[in-house]
Amino acid sequence: MAAQSALASPATPRNCSADRCEPLQPTLIQIEVPIAEVARKPTLGRAIEYCAELAGYDYGKELETAMRQHGCKCDETQLSRWKKGEEGIKVDKFFALMDVCGNDAPLLWMLHARGWDLASLRRRESETERENRLLREEVTALRRALRAEA
Repeated sequence: MAAQSALASPATPRNCSADRCEPLQPTLIQIEVPIAEVARKPTLGRAIEYCAELAGYDYGKELETAMRQHGCKCDETQLSRWKKGEEGIKVDKFFALMDVCGNDAPLLWMLHARGWDLASLRRRESETERENRLLREEVTALRRALRAEA
C-alpha cells in the first residue's frame, strides 16, 4: 500500500463568506496524495495539516492568507483549533480548504478512519473526462481499422 496514491482532481472550489461558501474558480493544482501517509495520521487535525503541507503551505499564517485570497474567511486561531480538534469545521470551509490546497487528504483520512479501502476508491468521471475518454477510444479504434486495411 506504500506505493499507492490518490490523485486529487479539483472539485468545485468555494468562496466562503461568514455564513456560506460560493463556488470559486477551479484550481489547476493536482497533487498526489500518498495513501499510506494519510493512513498514518492519528487525527483529522493532522490530516488537515498534511493537506496544507502537500500544497506547500505552512500551517498557519501562510494557509490563512491563501484561504483569504480565495475568499474563504478563516484565521490562524481557527486553523489551530481545527488542528487540535477543539473546533468543528463547517463542510463549506472543509471543501474550500481542500480546494485551495489542491488535494483531498483530510477526506481520505476520514474514509480510512471509517474503514474504507483507499486503494479501491476512484473519482467519478466528469462529463469532459468521459467525452475525452470516448474520443480517445474512437481514435484508437479508427487507427486499428486503418492498419488492418493497409
